[in-house]
Amino acid sequence: MAAAKFVRWLAVAASSLSFAALPAAAQNILGFDDVSCAAWSAGKGDPDQHAAHVAWLRGFLSGHNYALPRQQVSAISSGTIENFINRYCQSHPAGSFADGIMRLSDQFSGRNQPIRK
Repeated sequence: MAAAKFVRWLAVAASSLSFAALPAAAQNILGFDDVSCAAWSAGKGDPDQHAAHVAWLRGFLSGHNYALPRQQVSAISSGTIENFINRYCQSHPAGSFADGIMRLSDQFSGRNQPIRK
């Protein structure tokens, strides 16, 4: 009987490990066809494109606030957003500004901080 319980426990533990190894589901990013850091950098030379990028980034943060009411990104200036994305894209030139705004939302909402009771 004890051996059967151990085998069941082992099966549950093994299946748990296999789920933990699965990659997270890809984010479906809606918006620009090109959210690369190269597009962000190129867009800075076109005031209308740059304004559209910044507006999209602000909208992304609003969506974050809608989806996570307990982890709000508080008031943040467009300049702060731009500076963050500039630094992110300098550090990750092959990355995307969509990834950069996700990191900003994590940082400014406290999402990547330890949970406090």
